[in-house]
Amino acid sequence: MRFLGNIEAKADAKGRAFLPAIFRKVLQASGEDNLVLRKDVFESCLVLYPERVWNEQLDILRQRLNRWDKEQWQIFRQFVSDAEVISLDGNGRFLIPKRYLKFAGIEQELKFIGVDDTIEIWSKDNSETPFVNPQNFGSALQSLMELKEEK
Repeated sequence: MRFLGNIEAKADAKGRAFLPAIFRKVLQASGEDNLVLRKDVFESCLVLYPERVWNEQLDILRQRLNRWDKEQWQIFRQFVSDAEVISLDGNGRFLIPKRYLKFAGIEQELKFIGVDDTIEIWSKDNSETPFVNPQNFGSALQSLMELKEEK
């Protein structure tokens, strides 16, 4: 399952937004009904995980932590407590809880960005933040690809 695209949208006064049709088609094709919404770990944006992808990520995280290590368990607790199951209504809308809107700085205008197996939701005002400066993108990508080839 791959999400691609950079789509502008609006949330209504209640915080409801339409998931872009191109992303809904990907979900339908893979038989996904539920999504998990979570704050991003590094950026001021939100991340939508198809439920299967979320469960895979959770399994990987749980395998890496020691349940009897207090700090590791606190990290795990925080990771899962910042998540919420989201369902689309018949029109393809979903509710973004107010605490998430506030975290991401979303007032009304937002941007959906397909990032492989997840979808990021950004405030339109902050939607340039996640990208490398266009003048540096080519050389940064080249360096990354050269690192992969060396391994």
